Amino acid sequence: MIIGCGGLAVGLVLLLAGGLYVLQRFYDGEVRRVAGALPTAGGRPSSSGRGENWLLIGSDRRADMPSMGARADTIMLVHLSGRGDRVSVIAIPRDGWVPVPGHGPTKINAAFAYGGPSLLIRTVEQLTRVRVDHYAALDFGGFVKMTDALGGVDVTVTKTTHDPMHDRTWQAGRHHLDGVEALDFVRQRWNLPGGDLDRIKRQQAFLHALAAKALDTRNPIKIDRFVRAATRSATVDDSVTSGTLRGLAHRLLRTSLMEYLTAPVDRTAERDGQSVVLLDDEGVRELFTAVREDRVGDYVSRNGAANTVDSVR
Repeated sequence: MIIGCGGLAVGLVLLLAGGLYVLQRFYDGEVRRVAGALPTAGGRPSSSGRGENWLLIGSDRRADMPSMGARADTIMLVHLSGRGDRVSVIAIPRDGWVPVPGHGPTKINAAFAYGGPSLLIRTVEQLTRVRVDHYAALDFGGFVKMTDALGGVDVTVTKTTHDPMHDRTWQAGRHHLDGVEALDFVRQRWNLPGGDLDRIKRQQAFLHALAAKALDTRNPIKIDRFVRAATRSATVDDSVTSGTLRGLAHRLLRTSLMEYLTAPVDRTAERDGQSVVLLDDEGVRELFTAVREDRVGDYVSRNGAANTVDSVR
């Protein structure tokens, strides 16, 4: 599975679709598994036993940019609380300048290119000190089909903006997106004041809309098309069993709160002739300590750090 430059946080939909698929079909044979995704070397963080953590990435293999796709563009750590009452979706900026084991400081999205899922997980674990329990990825071809299978989704844009890369103008207001439109929506970073950071919020807003639509759909044909598109586009680590997905489905269906965050950022900068994002070290420690201790709600209460997904730039 290769990860490209589209930048959609669709991995969580894999969890929703995978669990729903097991409940509906009682098998998960169409979900691909990758051996060796989880690191086996020592030095990994110990499990806190408080909740469960998935590393989720998306794949954007575009015919018009075949050279792009070797770097993880969207990286999310999803924490499922031990109490079963909340899911915290935490985006780590793809241009975050971090130490990658064996390669020194570089953009975090390069870790996948250097060593696949295993090195990316080691990098995220080193940054966060949170143990990753499972890995999942979803490619964008399936994402387009999933969106269309549900009849599209709705998002709200707060200010009119033009995307020169896709020659599309987004008028302020509510938009009903089909799969292709949604792909353009989550790819935009030009003319957004926060660039990639605003794109993360768009990704999370769309993810929220897609997940809500999937869970609210009662049409069995639409559900079947949606989960088939998702599972055929999915890759998970080889420790994920049908039992894992069944348990995940039960957990997600009883969750009362789904929140979206971005790892704290200090500023943008230039390193080695490229634009990068410098993370706020103290803020990162505070956030991921809260994840390890299963106290993300306390962190959000103190910092007001959850991203708004009902409307975005």
